[in-house]
Parts: sequence; structure tokens; C-alpha cells
Amino acid sequence: MTVSLRTQRLLALFAAALLLFNFPLLALWDRDATLLGLPLFPAALFVVWGALIALLGWIIERPER
Repeated sequence: MTVSLRTQRLLALFAAALLLFNFPLLALWDRDATLLGLPLFPAALFVVWGALIALLGWIIERPER
């Protein structure tokens, strides 16, 4: 992977993180519901945060061609 493609992917991931952790999309998860006994809002935040970290690790650690 070239440096410019890696940079573009990281910038896209950053933009996705900004959108996912911004008010309008966070309001979707603010409900009085539970997921496996946990409130939905913190569980959704944790899952999105973990997915972003996993994607970041995948982009950074992917071998260059």
C-alpha cells in the first residue's frame, strides 16, 4: 500500500469517527433499551469505539505491496 493511499484511508477513518461521535448520530442510540443487560447508549459507544480502533490497526499494520 502506498503512503498516499494509507493517508487517504486514515483521513476517511478520521472523518467517519467525527461523524459517528457527533450529536445527530449519537442521538440514535439514546434510548431506554438494553443490550445483553447493558444500557444501549454506552454499549453502542463501546462497540463503535472498538470497531474504529480495529480498523485503525488493520490500516496501519497492513503490509505494503
